[in-house]
Amino acid sequence: MTLKKIFGLFLIFSTGLAIGQTGKNIPEVEELLSKMSLEEKIGQLNLLTPGGGVATGSVVSEDVEAKIKAGNVGGVFGVSSPEKVRQAQDIAVKSSRLGIPLLIGSDIIHGYKTTYPIPLGLSSSWDMELIQEAAQLAAKEATADGINWNFSPMVDIARDPRWGRIAEGAGEDPYLGSQVAKAMVKGYQGEDLTQPNTMIATVKHMALYGAPEAGRDYNSVDMSRLKMFNEYLPPYKAAVDAGVESVMTSFNDIDGIPASGNKWLLTDLLRERWGFGGFVVSDYTSVNEMIAHGMGDLQAVSAMAINAGLDMDMVGEGFLTTLKKSVEEGKVSEEQITKAARRILEAKHKLGLLDDPYRYSDERRPEKDILTRENRDFARKAATRSFVLLKKHNNTLPLAKDAKIALVGPLANNKNNMLGTWAPTGNPQLSVPILEGMKNVAPQAKISYAKGANISNDTSFAKKVNVFGERIQISEESPEALLREALDLANNSDIIVAVVGEATEMSGEAASRTDIRIPASQKKLINELAKTGKPVVLVLMSGRPLDISEEMVLPVSILQVWHPGVEAGNAVADVIFGDYNPSGKLTNSWPRSVGQVPIHYRMKTTGRPGPENGDFQKFKTNYLDSPNSPLLPFGFGLSYTTFEYSNVKAGSKDLAKDGSIQLSATVTNTGDRDGEEIVQLYIHDKVRSVTPPGKELKGFKKVMLKKGESKTVSFKISAEDLKFYNSSLEHVAEPGEFEFFIAGSSDADFEASFTLKK
Repeated sequence: MTLKKIFGLFLIFSTGLAIGQTGKNIPEVEELLSKMSLEEKIGQLNLLTPGGGVATGSVVSEDVEAKIKAGNVGGVFGVSSPEKVRQAQDIAVKSSRLGIPLLIGSDIIHGYKTTYPIPLGLSSSWDMELIQEAAQLAAKEATADGINWNFSPMVDIARDPRWGRIAEGAGEDPYLGSQVAKAMVKGYQGEDLTQPNTMIATVKHMALYGAPEAGRDYNSVDMSRLKMFNEYLPPYKAAVDAGVESVMTSFNDIDGIPASGNKWLLTDLLRERWGFGGFVVSDYTSVNEMIAHGMGDLQAVSAMAINAGLDMDMVGEGFLTTLKKSVEEGKVSEEQITKAARRILEAKHKLGLLDDPYRYSDERRPEKDILTRENRDFARKAATRSFVLLKKHNNTLPLAKDAKIALVGPLANNKNNMLGTWAPTGNPQLSVPILEGMKNVAPQAKISYAKGANISNDTSFAKKVNVFGERIQISEESPEALLREALDLANNSDIIVAVVGEATEMSGEAASRTDIRIPASQKKLINELAKTGKPVVLVLMSGRPLDISEEMVLPVSILQVWHPGVEAGNAVADVIFGDYNPSGKLTNSWPRSVGQVPIHYRMKTTGRPGPENGDFQKFKTNYLDSPNSPLLPFGFGLSYTTFEYSNVKAGSKDLAKDGSIQLSATVTNTGDRDGEEIVQLYIHDKVRSVTPPGKELKGFKKVMLKKGESKTVSFKISAEDLKFYNSSLEHVAEPGEFEFFIAGSSDADFEASFTLKK
């Protein structure tokens, strides 16, 4: 999706239908429809923003108040606070002919005012209860500020780290991505949208937005239906199955038809095959952008969109200005417009807005529900669970709390880059930088700080990144002087902690990169620190997988912390000083170089599989200059302790088509600390009617093990779990042998098997 943060109008409430219920016969809705003119029905399909703040398109709506009074607006976004939302609702309810209240939307991607780690980071917790609670607390804060409709979750499968919006999703895997999608929808919407702390969720971007050619944002996507159904569509369907009330279209084309005008996608698949009963909204001006796709003029693309099944036009106003003419010319039926208007009105009914337009305008709630100590404590916990320990060196971690530490790096004392991309409602100045957090957690430690390097020395690059504020600050001091200061500190300390990586807006929307290495300015700092002979800990911040192949061979420890959110410094300190033992696991494969991307663990073996040991072999599927395997595999993550897997077995050698089977392993904590392990089950269908992936994640569990403790971890598998889409796009499980392993990452070997019977 694409959107903006702005200030102007806003509104929202809740009271109405249970989630997922559609309402062709809702009396209030039908009564309104019977009174509405064609123009007023079209007005309900118009989503506007009053302007200001962060824009993700070149268009800002004009004369919003006048359009609301005329009944030409169904919803607005870019407004918050109970007072402003009440004002917006007043205009709609008191000044328009039928007094229909507004939907009030916003981008709440990883927390509202209390910002959590970026979604890619949260997914690395593999903790669905944590992710659902994060969505619940975000909804609680946002609804307290008047918002009732959220443009989240983004569930696009992404396997190309050049693509900046990989930061907003849950990584490369359809099974894990589907679990995250369900958890977030349930968190935002709750069990009952009539509750004032719940809101409509929007699954986005329908569809395939995470697979643009060359990793370049908004670019074309070319994909077979078979790959769509098996690998990219499952998270969207999971959100629909969880009862999501809104779907946002993507910018790209699918089978040569842009998503916002794609009838196969929005009607045949989404509504008829999947049974979606909510409403579909375009992304920011994506209807108008079909003109540039070559689909015709504004009237033509607007008619194309409404006929395809799109219900609401975000900002473009093509619906508002052309649909009446298209009805008069017979290009669009009034029935189609009535269907779309009904869906918007049903959403307002489900939220309770038709009964009480001011439900979300309680001026007592912001102080009580927003940025509370409890919420910040949760953000701190969520951040610690998202961190992934990528490398351990000489038991440097965890650090002693009385150590003499040189803290260096351009992100070590930098509030502007803690929240991460797409956090328009967060305040960077309320974030805890790493220096402050380390002092909070270890007041006895002797900590000295030096910047050491700029995030980047490239002024033209910095200008592109700094569109929405100064994320890359280039010091007046020379790079040589910055480095010298850091090395002086390092040589007079016992341990070096270097906080390095990407600025917030080096990833995210419209932030694609062809070079995904740590910027050269910081690489020089890292290399010089490694030469000191002192223990070095790299705290790595990024919104994407990076190429850290050069850093992995240095004598350093590496902790990946993403962009951790408002409690960044406290959370990082909790982990590096050992108050929490890191347990996160990667949800994307990290490449050895950009030449490997797109890369993912579900690669097919092909007819000429490369050698398992990584050696080059002529006439096999391999590279001359690199192993096929990633630098760091999907599911990888270390701990301050160690775990051993044994006794991997199936409860039975046969699985009946209507039965189930237990697959299990013994997991032992073989280290000297208590720790949590994310136990993962992978399966391979050895023979089937379409070529299978080399392995597929089919289950995971997070277990706590005290030092020396063993537990048996079991997974219940049925034929339903073994289904895939065949060449006829039928969802089937085919009889035959399945091999499996249970391990701590995706790069283990198969150890056992079972047979699905006919």
